[in-house]
Amino acid sequence: MKISQAFRFEAAHRLPNVPETHRCSRLHGHSYRVEVQLNGPVDPRTGFVVDFFDVERCFADIVGALDHRCLNDVEGLENPTAENIAIWIWERLKPSLRPLSAVRVYETADCWAEYEGR
Repeated sequence: MKISQAFRFEAAHRLPNVPETHRCSRLHGHSYRVEVQLNGPVDPRTGFVVDFFDVERCFADIVGALDHRCLNDVEGLENPTAENIAIWIWERLKPSLRPLSAVRVYETADCWAEYEGR
C-alpha cells in the first residue's frame, strides 16, 4: 500500500552555482509543496500504513527549519535546488519514518524533484 501526505512552506533561495545571467542566481522565493510517500502493509488492527497525524508530527521540525527562511542559510542547503532539498528532507525524515519511500519537492505547480533514497 502507498500513502502520501503533502505539506507546504514558503522560503527564499538563490542558486549559487549557476551563471550570474541565470535568473535563479538572484534571490527569489517559492511556495514549496512537499509530498511524502510511504509504502508498507496495512496494519490489520489500525487500518493504517502509518497514521497521518504521526507523519505530521515527524514533518513538523522540517517545516520549522525551512518555512520563511533563506534556504541558503540552512545548514546542508547551501545550494538549495529542488533536488538537494528533497535529499535534505529525506535524510532528516527517514530515521523517524521508516516506511518513507519518496520525497517530492515542488518549486512551482509544474516543476518538481523526487528522491527515493539510496
